[in-house]
Amino acid sequence: MNTRAPRTALGFDFGEKRIGVAVGQTVTCTASPLTTLPAQHGQPDWTVLGRLINEWQPDCLVLGMPTTADGNPHPMAEPIERFARRLQGRFNKAVEFIDERLSSYAAEELAWRSGKGVDAHAAQQILETWLMEQAQRPES
Repeated sequence: MNTRAPRTALGFDFGEKRIGVAVGQTVTCTASPLTTLPAQHGQPDWTVLGRLINEWQPDCLVLGMPTTADGNPHPMAEPIERFARRLQGRFNKAVEFIDERLSSYAAEELAWRSGKGVDAHAAQQILETWLMEQAQRPES
């Protein structure tokens, strides 16, 4: 029997020009694309992002962290880590990372079918991967 408390999370697909956002929860291990925030040099409108966090009250924030095909850090790793520190500092929420190598590819198909943006769907894929990992972890 699963006795873990339900958790809500916001997922992010970080980019220097756009940041996809999705919301999900551990009860059903599903996520939904929310929006794509414009960014300038990786900086979103923090007020708008704060409104999303206030609205959804996530227990944690999940960021996709790409790696290269051979498993080495991706050139975007440093900007993603900087964004994670800013999220944690501004909103005092736990920030977790998940491998996102295939999220953009999967998101393109979903975005095409739904007519919504790729970035929010990539955030959905990132978050659903994280949610499935949470479900498979043994209870402590």
